[in-house]
Amino acid sequence: MASSALVLFSSSTLTTTIFAQEISTELPTIVLTGKTSRAVGPDRTIVAKDTATGTKTDTPIIDIPASVSVVTEKELEERHVDNLQQAIAYTAGVFSDEFGNDDRYDYIRIRGFDQTALGTYRDGLAARIPAWYTASRLEPYGLQRVEVLKGSTSTLFGLNAPGGLVNAITKRPLDEKHGEIYTSYGDGTKEIGTDFGGPIDAEGVWTYRLTALGKDGNNGWDYSNDDRFYIAPALTIKPEEGTSLTILADYYKRDGTGARGFPTGADIDIDTFLGEPDFNRFNTRQTDIGYQFEHEITDGLTFRSNARYTHLSLDYAEVYGASLDPTADRAAFSVDGLSNRWAFDNQLQYDTSWDNFESKTLVGVDYTSDNTREDIKYGTAEPIDIYDPVYCGLSCIDLDPYVNWRVKQQAVGIYAQEQLTFDDRWVITLGGRWDHVHTTADYVDTGTRDDNTASAFTTRVGLTYKFTPNLAAYANYSESFQPLVTPSANGYALSGSLKPQEGEQYEVGLKYRPEDFDGLFTLALFDLTQTNVPTYVSPLVQEQVGKIGVRGIELEGKAAINDRLNMTLAYSYWDAEIRENAGANEGNRPQRVPKHLASAWLDYTIPGDGQRGDLTIGGGVRYIGETYGDDANTVKVPSYTVFDAAVSYKVTENVKLSVNATNLFDRKYVASSYYGTEYYGDRRKIVGTLKFTW
Repeated sequence: MASSALVLFSSSTLTTTIFAQEISTELPTIVLTGKTSRAVGPDRTIVAKDTATGTKTDTPIIDIPASVSVVTEKELEERHVDNLQQAIAYTAGVFSDEFGNDDRYDYIRIRGFDQTALGTYRDGLAARIPAWYTASRLEPYGLQRVEVLKGSTSTLFGLNAPGGLVNAITKRPLDEKHGEIYTSYGDGTKEIGTDFGGPIDAEGVWTYRLTALGKDGNNGWDYSNDDRFYIAPALTIKPEEGTSLTILADYYKRDGTGARGFPTGADIDIDTFLGEPDFNRFNTRQTDIGYQFEHEITDGLTFRSNARYTHLSLDYAEVYGASLDPTADRAAFSVDGLSNRWAFDNQLQYDTSWDNFESKTLVGVDYTSDNTREDIKYGTAEPIDIYDPVYCGLSCIDLDPYVNWRVKQQAVGIYAQEQLTFDDRWVITLGGRWDHVHTTADYVDTGTRDDNTASAFTTRVGLTYKFTPNLAAYANYSESFQPLVTPSANGYALSGSLKPQEGEQYEVGLKYRPEDFDGLFTLALFDLTQTNVPTYVSPLVQEQVGKIGVRGIELEGKAAINDRLNMTLAYSYWDAEIRENAGANEGNRPQRVPKHLASAWLDYTIPGDGQRGDLTIGGGVRYIGETYGDDANTVKVPSYTVFDAAVSYKVTENVKLSVNATNLFDRKYVASSYYGTEYYGDRRKIVGTLKFTW
């Protein structure tokens, strides 16, 4: 399959190149004013040229000795992305939405490893989940880019799983005046939003941006909820050349629902609700305020400081666990969560050159402090007949205190990196980092404490060779460091301190950027290993299983052939194995890790003729291979294929009407199986949007 995919990918690339050459003379390039390819966007097309995520410096993607994928704001808009999982659904090396219609979190798996708890960053600063439940999802309308750095990343970003990370870039002020207002209506959606800004003064020293959204929605099934209110003001001050300060703030209120699974073997309508309508909820309130500061001290020497404070509250309650037995009690629990996070990253970069050498040196210190309180209650609810559900209300739910705890985690990292380019062809990237993490869990009810401290030094070595300015080969070795919390905190079936998880990766690859059109094609081969990996042996008990390895191949292509045609292709092959295990699972495939993933998206614009506006037609397909619901490989989850579509019509120069559909043919499929519970994928969703821009 891997070889056939490679042939298909190469053939598609060749065909696209020939097609581009045939029509390139017919369609002149149109440059959008103010849309530049900066390291954080916004980007003119679906193809990004530079990124700061791969090295924490402004670097062309082709020079980075690692695999980096970027989803630009244009792509987010064309696919009408509704959450972070959808944003990266067409990205090679990424498996998102593995729990289907469980919409509590953004579930992300990169190169076979779960990155949900630790692998999400915003503007380069951690947005991890340090405790059990208290976390919020990102609002994609507030983003101008989503970047995926694949492979072990601890040398730059500290504690993380070896698969990689997702870095979301917040919308920030632009140098030119702009604005839009839109309204969306469709399945589970009544929405209105606006995004506008520009210079405040004539000199452009002060610029601003305001992004806001309101939504009355649901997830397409009975008694679900997806109401949102998001507002994000931003201000940039540039008092002189080489100095800028951007202040980013937002408030996000989101009322949703919890997990929704069915007992294995139940033949019922997947819209059926088996919780309690008056009880089940997953509501979050999040406030962020931070800054991005940059100052050029002297020619070549730059200081950067990034920071963010986050205050988050969670009101979560759920009745779940209905079974085939109509006389069996259901389970119930509630969580009252509160979290405060401080995150800082201070950097000093020195650029210089001599003879045929160019040097980019980076040193930095980052610090994250998480303080999370969760009051959790567990209990039961009265039985329900899954074939004829009758809800019993709040009076049938009995909860008892389970744990009232406060988890504090402080992480500090000191890092250094050297990017040395010589002869305009060779780029050597060397990095090292020391991390120290201290985690405590205080149990309010019992007065006891769990305490865990971990430190590690991680390294990264990469080499890029550019055959031509547009074709490069690279190789890298990198390491990861992921400390766990404490035995009582995460329900581990062992006593004493937990061993930190350690990972290492070997990777080689090719990157090609065509001269004739805006595109980027990449090939990567990798071998990832992580030790001391935990797994659930029951829904509330974990153990460290030993060593897990994933070898794989990734192929990705993004191309804006011209102003009419855009294309995205992705294929991933994961050969995953439990290499060491104290039990009987050694040699098995880790749970919820598919062997094959593939996707493709194509959209084409038929230009207007004066009386008729531009018409854009697009469509995509996503394939997820077979997985297992357990490490024993006794529960198989079949593969599935889902189709998406988009149509937009430019009514006038400033008015556009679009219709987007996900799961176009309403495919019914099981996304995941988890200890006797099956989670189905999201049903078909069709949404129309009317947008006015100025």
